[in-house]
Amino acid sequence: MKEKPDAEEEFARTIHAKEQRKADARERKRPGIVFGMGMFGLVGWSVAIPTLLCLALGVWIDARYETRFSWTLMMLAFGIMLGGMTAWYWVREESRHNR
Repeated sequence: MKEKPDAEEEFARTIHAKEQRKADARERKRPGIVFGMGMFGLVGWSVAIPTLLCLALGVWIDARYETRFSWTLMMLAFGIMLGGMTAWYWVREESRHNR
């Protein structure tokens, strides 16, 4: 028949597990400030480029065709959404890579 672990044994196992996690965290190399600034730039450009390209396309469409609605505003919204999705993708990939 199996006996329940003693409270002291359970406490010792918990402490050991916490020590091991702390030691593993110290050994892991963390990205530095340069990496963070690079990621910040990547996210910024990932949003800015699609937004500006879509905005330019919207302005071009509005200049060429008469419509009741503004292609500039629609393409601006689309560019921001596209850029946000792109930035989200890159951040997700980097966080997976750094685990």
